[in-house]
Amino acid sequence: MTTPASGEPLLEFLEVMRRLRAECSWKAGQTHRSLARYLLEETHETLEAIDTGDGELLREELGDLLLQVYFHAVIAEEAGEFTLDDVAADITAKMHRRNPHVFAPEGGQRAEAGTPAEINEVWESIKAQEKRRTSVTEGLPDTLPALLYADKVVDRLERAGADVEPDDSLGGRLLALVREARAEGVDPEQTLRDAVRRLHREAEGD
Repeated sequence: MTTPASGEPLLEFLEVMRRLRAECSWKAGQTHRSLARYLLEETHETLEAIDTGDGELLREELGDLLLQVYFHAVIAEEAGEFTLDDVAADITAKMHRRNPHVFAPEGGQRAEAGTPAEINEVWESIKAQEKRRTSVTEGLPDTLPALLYADKVVDRLERAGADVEPDDSLGGRLLALVREARAEGVDPEQTLRDAVRRLHREAEGD
């Protein structure tokens, strides 16, 4: 049985990262840009751990991912940009704002919880207001994996009431499958990853 988080290991790790930046020449030479590749690699390794269902492996990979968060925060701290506390404070405030069914606004009452779909709709509505988007798809990085990018774009367009009717090209048919997955409440990116993993296992005779 795990024990409740005390916060002490997190504070200790922050001091570890500060010391490494001060005493390790390689780490001292890193920048946000030079670390970008490692953040991407660790993200994919974490996804791999999730796919395997191995809890110990996931624990390890989450640690490696956390390393990247702390690394970037310490670099920013040294530059006088922001601190890890600022990062945590920002995300805490965001969770309060975007979950009014859990956290009552100051001086107000909690909103009705609703269904998961309704809760997500409230989240997206609040997010759109905060971002002050000038277009429906603003803020979606086109470097996302193609299926995830398609899912996000279709979601935004459908939410805005736009006509989303793919043509009959190969790409259009793939988009249609994304819409089909969305209608069934299925993540198309994860579904394809699962299918490829099954194919790989069968090919290897596992």
